[in-house]
Amino acid sequence: MAIQISPSILSADFTHLADEAAAVSPNADWLHVDVMDNHFVPNLTLGLPIVESLARAADTPLDCHLMIEDPDTWAPGYAEAGAGSVTVHAKAADAPVRTLREIRNQGARAGLALNPAEPVEPYADLVGEMDMLLLMTVEPGFGGQKFLDVVLPKIRRAREILDSREASVWLQVDGGVSSETIERAAEAGADVFVAGSAVYGAQDPAGAVDSLRAQAASASGRG
Repeated sequence: MAIQISPSILSADFTHLADEAAAVSPNADWLHVDVMDNHFVPNLTLGLPIVESLARAADTPLDCHLMIEDPDTWAPGYAEAGAGSVTVHAKAADAPVRTLREIRNQGARAGLALNPAEPVEPYADLVGEMDMLLLMTVEPGFGGQKFLDVVLPKIRRAREILDSREASVWLQVDGGVSSETIERAAEAGADVFVAGSAVYGAQDPAGAVDSLRAQAASASGRG
């Protein structure tokens, strides 16, 4: 599949979210929305009402990443609110299969996220229940962290698992993605990239999206 870039609004100006969304449209494939509850991760960001408003205001589909406790209860609501993709953490979900199916039933793509130290192999049998596998390349909770190269072998294993099962599952990486790191992640097999400060810290956010996409496509051999 083609390389996709999902700019993270965690690095955007929260007082002008609609304008920040417009700044990367139509260049971006997705708009990444980090939902944190200060329980599952030590940070508090935004919730369902803002996602619902942003879904109405943004032209780019929302890629909601739920770093929250009890995603089994809350995740379907984000799909119902207008998110095009909703990802839950395997570590937080008590019933991941049911939750992934509920997200799909609400019309969104369903994603499963793993923290850096979580192995991918135990979730291989869930590939058919998901549309995207998200591998965190930093510890979740805060933007601006350094990309963890220790995750690169796991990206390669995940790509092998997905390819061996001929699964049309996207492989997303999130954390520390920049012009200095995106090629390594793309070579390892990732095809969807969340980038925060690398996009919203640039003078030309839309141009930064295009530049990152070109780097990843070149490194991976995918257009």
